[in-house]
Amino acid sequence: MLAQAPRHPPSANTANILYILIAYPSLHTVVHNPAFILLGIVSFSINRIQTNTMNNPVTPTPVPHSLSEDIQAILVGPLFMALAVMFFRQTGLLTGGIAGVAFLAHYLSGWRFGLLFFLLNLPFYAFGFRSLGLAFTIKSFTAVALLSVYSEMLPLLLHIDKLNDVFASIMSGLLAGIALLILIRHRSSLGGIGVLAIFLQEHYGIRAGKFQMGADCCIVLASFFVVDPYHVALSILSAVILNMVIAVNHRPGRYFGI
Repeated sequence: MLAQAPRHPPSANTANILYILIAYPSLHTVVHNPAFILLGIVSFSINRIQTNTMNNPVTPTPVPHSLSEDIQAILVGPLFMALAVMFFRQTGLLTGGIAGVAFLAHYLSGWRFGLLFFLLNLPFYAFGFRSLGLAFTIKSFTAVALLSVYSEMLPLLLHIDKLNDVFASIMSGLLAGIALLILIRHRSSLGGIGVLAIFLQEHYGIRAGKFQMGADCCIVLASFFVVDPYHVALSILSAVILNMVIAVNHRPGRYFGI
């Protein structure tokens, strides 16, 4: 009966042993060479470890975030988003999600963005509580409240005389993506569509970034009735960048913090 091929190809260490066997002039020299014997033992041990690792991959154990880590995330994430909101508002751009709806209402009515954003998110807390639990809902409510406050306070602390529209589109997308990524990794969100996106990813495997990208694009397209096509195009660019940040950096199985 023919011998079966090895399950895994010989490692580099095994290949070295075979080379030495061929290169040495006699088997007697090989057997009585202490250096070769030591090399063989080390090579065999490394090869066994590599084989066992391939057969039994180690999955890191998720380590929960501490309370202090959750607090800093909920304080910092909305601040990044507030800076993105400031860029949006100063250049007349929009974004997706409930923030995009709040911007549309803000441009049409003149009401404060912070107030509109807070009120529009209220219906989603019940869904978040039923789907993702009390802790998630409390953290999301806090993050939304902080963003509502930050977005009204930041213009009092920071004044920008000149802001290029294209730069604002790119930078606000990056800032918003980082803000949402921070909150998602600490089991929080800025409410609205973000709650639904996280629920679908955790329960049905639908990527949060891809789902939110589609929803964001639909909302931004509705802005054709409010702003000119040039700013709509820049708003779509910002939405794509935002969701690329989430899609690339929040893939299931790559991050084990909870």
